[in-house]
Amino acid sequence: MSDSASPRSRNAFAPGFDPSNQPWQVADKGLSALGRQWFEPEPFRRLWSAIPGWQQDEKSGGADLRSTGRQAAVLLPLVARPEGLHIMLTQRTVHLRDHAGQISFPGGSIEAEDASPIEAALREAFEETGLPHSHVEVLGTMPQYATGTGFAVTPVVGLVSPGFALTPDDFEVAEVFETPMAFLMDPANHRLYQAQLPDGRQRQYFAMPWEGYFIWGATAGMLRNLYRTLLSAVLRVEDPGF
Repeated sequence: MSDSASPRSRNAFAPGFDPSNQPWQVADKGLSALGRQWFEPEPFRRLWSAIPGWQQDEKSGGADLRSTGRQAAVLLPLVARPEGLHIMLTQRTVHLRDHAGQISFPGGSIEAEDASPIEAALREAFEETGLPHSHVEVLGTMPQYATGTGFAVTPVVGLVSPGFALTPDDFEVAEVFETPMAFLMDPANHRLYQAQLPDGRQRQYFAMPWEGYFIWGATAGMLRNLYRTLLSAVLRVEDPGF
């Protein structure tokens, strides 16, 4: 997300909080992985068209939009690779005010000149990573997701054709990387953490650690909601009477 520099990141946790060093449990009870056959462009288009309605995991957060006034959009880029779809993610630089150093989707605030959240997500993705619009086939949007830092985020899902060259903005983006979608859409790789806020309340959040990257917070919450929704679509496709 576009941001301005600040010496500290705004969040609900105490300074120095380490999200990876909290109690957790695997969050796969009663759930199954999506079959790898779905992680190719054409099967995924079919699956996307079969979504019966969006599923919000009750523990993913992001549901309460009453206090959020800043509209934003992110792009969930599903990159077509020979071994299957991968999700492009960025690691934010440590000096940003919001979500400093965290793993996120490319995106940012919706500006007055943006005609829609889709246009904002594509613009921000290009500004942050250099991903050209011509390589993105927008499939649609997910419901808004409220972050703890006061954004109401519209996730935009798009299939990305290979052959592009990235030019990351080194002020905002420390690194761009891709994670196999099959890994992220397997609940055996979803951890549910529990942490205590400074006021004594307990907060739960999802994380999906992958090869040294700690994917958590709003990014993991959106991925969890995408997984739950795609799982319902698989059930509908494989069992039309479901």
